Amino acid sequence: MTGFSRRSMLKATAATGAAIAAPAILKAGDALASSGTVNVFAWGDYVQDNIKEAFEKETGITVNLSTYGSNDEAENKLRAAGGKGFDVLFPSVDTGPNYYKDDLLAEIDESKFKTDEVIPSIYRASINLGATNRGKRYLIPCDWGTEAMTWNAETDPDLKYGVISYGDMWKPDMAGKVAVRQKSVLVSLAIYLDSIGEVKSDRAMDLYKSEEDCKRVFEAVTKYAIEHRDNIGAFWNNATEATAAFTDAGCTIGQTWDTTGILLNRDTNPNWRYTMPKEGGLGWIDTMAIPSGAANVEQAYAFVNFMLTPKAGGMFANNTGYNSAAVDADKNLNDAQKAAFAMAYPDAAAIDNLWWWPAQTDFFGALRTEYVEKFTNA
Repeated sequence: MTGFSRRSMLKATAATGAAIAAPAILKAGDALASSGTVNVFAWGDYVQDNIKEAFEKETGITVNLSTYGSNDEAENKLRAAGGKGFDVLFPSVDTGPNYYKDDLLAEIDESKFKTDEVIPSIYRASINLGATNRGKRYLIPCDWGTEAMTWNAETDPDLKYGVISYGDMWKPDMAGKVAVRQKSVLVSLAIYLDSIGEVKSDRAMDLYKSEEDCKRVFEAVTKYAIEHRDNIGAFWNNATEATAAFTDAGCTIGQTWDTTGILLNRDTNPNWRYTMPKEGGLGWIDTMAIPSGAANVEQAYAFVNFMLTPKAGGMFANNTGYNSAAVDADKNLNDAQKAAFAMAYPDAAAIDNLWWWPAQTDFFGALRTEYVEKFTNA
C-alpha cells in the first residue's frame, strides 16, 4: 500500500489536531520524601546507556538497573521479594493478572503523568488486554511489537509478505531449519491450523474460552508439533538465543520477536527478512508498572514520564527495533528504523490483522506450561 508509513499509522491513532503538551519530568529535588535514585528492573535491551545517561542528566536521578530475560523471571523475582526491591518494572500487558492476584503492583496515579503522551489507541486497547484490574489501572503502555516470521531470502526466495505463512515452518523440507519459542509457537500453530480448517479454535481464542477448550486446542496442536518435531533446529527463550539460532545453529526460518529479524537484516546480512505471515503476526504490548513495595515512587513516575517523551521514545526504538508507545516518537526515528518498520509492516493490513495477546487466565498459563514441556521433551 503506497503512502503507508509509521508516521501515518501513528497519526491515525492519535487525537487529530491535539497539541501534545510537554511532559512533566520530575527533578531529583521534587521527590521530597525519597532518595535520588530509581531502581529499574527491565528487559535486557530496554534501558541502554544512552537512555540511562539522558535521564540522569535531565533529572539528576541515578538509575540502578537490573535486567531479566522473560516475563516469568520478572514475575517470580518480584513475587519472591513481596513486591519490594524495584521501583519500575516492564511487564507484558497480558501478564497483568499474574501480578494482581498477589497485590504486587501499585495502582497508577494518572495525575502524575499525561495520558495523552501514549498513543491513544494503544492506551485504550491495553484496558482489555490486562492493564487494569477492577476498574483501576496498574500498567502504562511503553512499547509494542510483534512475533512473526524471520527467514533467509537467499535460501527461500519465494517467501515474501502476503505469501509467507506459519505453515512454512512445518513443511517436510524444513527439517532442522526452524527456530521457535515453544510457549508462543503453540499459539501460532493454533492460528494456522484453524485457518486451514484442521483444528478449530476461533483463531486461537478458544485457548482463553474455558479450561476444557484450552486443553482441547493445546492437545491437538501439540500433537501436530510433536509429529513435525524434526523440523526444529533450535528453541529460543530470549533475544540472544533467537539470534544464535540463525547465526550459529543453522536455522533458515523461524518465528521470532521483531527485533531479532530486524537486527539480523540490519547488522548481519540483508538477506535476513522479517514480516507478518498471512495469518497475522502475534502482537504484544509491554508496559511500565510501579511495584507495590517501591521505595522511590516519585522517581519512578519521573522515569515513566521520561520514557514517554518523543525523544526517549525515539531513542528506545532506534536502540531496540521495537515501537515506542509514545506519541511523536516516530519523529525521532533514524533511517534504519524507518526501513525496518516498512519491512515488517508493508501496509496497513499487516497491523490490522495482528493477533494481540489477551490477558492470561489461570488455566491458560498452567496448561501452556504443561504442553510446552510435552513438546520440548518429545
